[in-house]
Amino acid sequence: QVKLQESGPGLMKPSQTLSLTCTVSGGSITNSYFAWSWIRQSPGQGLEWMGTIGYDGSTYYSPSLKNRTSISRDTSKNQFSLQLNSVTPEDSAVYYCAMRMATMFRGYPNWGQGTQVTVAA
Repeated sequence: QVKLQESGPGLMKPSQTLSLTCTVSGGSITNSYFAWSWIRQSPGQGLEWMGTIGYDGSTYYSPSLKNRTSISRDTSKNQFSLQLNSVTPEDSAVYYCAMRMATMFRGYPNWGQGTQVTVAA
């Protein structure tokens, strides 16, 4: 079974850069059948897709976050990461990494447990 685990800071100050890492076990992030996504959930906005990195390293971002978001990967560690620049309190949310099919969207069969990120002065 594929398992995902988010890691990173729980508290951030406004204007800082958020960096989160998703560690994947039970499957390779270079497997061509899958792609890897970051999703966040806040009480006000609900679930929000942030971006996806493909098995080949190609990236796709939400238009609303594209200017501040970067997803990268470290294949040697079987990890992919999220970078969100210039955070504000509006970025406070539970951040999830998740797995999806690379070609056709069928939802997200596997999720990490999520990590709470709070942006406050």
